[in-house]
This record gives sequence, structure tokens and C-alpha cells, in this order.
Amino acid sequence: MTTTRARAHSTGSTLLSGGGADLRPPGSARSMGVLLILLSMALAVGCYAAFAWWLPSDRERYQDYRAAAACTSRAGEQEQKDCLSTFHFTVEKTVNKSEGKTSTYEATLTGQDSWRGTVSFGDPGPLLKRLAPGDRVTATVWRRDIVVLSKDGVRQNTSEAPRGEIQMNAAFGVLAALVAAQAFVFGAARLAGSRGGYGRLTWDPYGRRLLITIFAAGFGLGLPATWLRLPWWTVPVTVPLVVCAVGTVLYRRTRRPAAR
Repeated sequence: MTTTRARAHSTGSTLLSGGGADLRPPGSARSMGVLLILLSMALAVGCYAAFAWWLPSDRERYQDYRAAAACTSRAGEQEQKDCLSTFHFTVEKTVNKSEGKTSTYEATLTGQDSWRGTVSFGDPGPLLKRLAPGDRVTATVWRRDIVVLSKDGVRQNTSEAPRGEIQMNAAFGVLAALVAAQAFVFGAARLAGSRGGYGRLTWDPYGRRLLITIFAAGFGLGLPATWLRLPWWTVPVTVPLVVCAVGTVLYRRTRRPAAR
């Protein structure tokens, strides 16, 4: 009786850990395979959108902003939209709050003709933390968005200001591609071997560790590339190489117990 219970407990632990995938019902493995392949297709679309639309769009917008000149009285309607215009506003109130994982940095402005609006910032400095109700500020407007706020020579970009930090766009695109590849391989393995014959391609430990590696490599290389102003294409080149190298090591380690 004790031996039977021990065997049952051992089998249950194996199933929970992912090492006993060969004992799962064929229908369950097949359904999981279909879901993983559908997920991989959605992520592949996201990857395509990141590189075909999101990254080029942000890069073009930033280049247009850098090339924009100050508006003139003779500028046409389209030129008035693309040029830089300045307006003077009064600060009504500011919000400089950072609590845990949430932060809010805003300034509410008022102008002529009862105009009232709120601009957001990514951080409190160098200007927002100095502002007080009643201060007069100069706003730079581009394509109907307030992109810069200034006072007494101190300037600060708002959250609407275009930035050339497209390295993270590439990082997200690469993450989507790598996770899509992992989901497709795991899903195809479960469809091909719906009776459980997909070897060591189990979620725990190989799949989980590989997914962690993908995100660690994506953010671990994407963020430094942004801070160091490296070319955006360095991210799609280096991240897959790191993930493949680490994934190979992880897969070999998971095969060792089976070879004994």
C-alpha cells in the first residue's frame, strides 16, 4: 500500500514539473500544440508590425522633428503644421508624484480664450520640479502637440516630443520573433507527438528558462543600446545570437539526465 502511494505521488510530481509530459492525454497535448502555434502566429504579426511600421514610423517622425524650423508668417497651411511655433501659457498647477511603480509628472496650463490643457513629462526635471502656479512658460508646438516647455532658459521635453530611441522598438520586435519561434517549436512538437513523444521539449525546466533568457537578453541588450545610442540594428543582430547560445547550453543540460 505504501509503495503504491509513493508511486502515485512520484507520478503526480513528475506531471506538475513538466518532466512527465509523455503521460498527458493525447487530446490535451494536441490542444496545447494548436494554442501555441496560434500564439506564435500572433507574435509573428506583431514582429512584422514592429519592423515594417512602428520602427520606420517613429524614425521618420523624429527626423521630421529634427528638421523642423521655426514658423514664419508667410508659411502655408502644411508648413505651419510641420514647423515649430511658440505660445505663452500660465501654469495653473503641477503634479510631481512618484509612488512605488506608478509616477505622474504633469503641468496644467492656461492661455488665451479660456484655453486649458495638461502636458505630461517622463520625469520631474529639470523644469517641472521648479514650476509653481502662476509661472509664465513658453511652449514649443509641433504638429499640434506641445513638445517642449521652457522658462528662463530651462527647457524640458514633454512626453509628446519625438525621440530617436528606436532601439527599444527593435528589441520588442525581436522579442516577439523569438517568443513566436519558441511557441511554434513547442507547439509543433506537441502536434507531431500528441502521445507525448516530444522528448525534452518540456516547459519545466527548458521552456521556462529559455523564455526567461529571451526577455533578459532583449531588455538587457536593448536598454544599453538605447542609453549608449548604438545603431538600432545592433539589437536584432546581438539578441538572437545570445539567446541561441544560452538556449543551446540549457538544452544540453536538460538532456544529461536522460543519457545516464
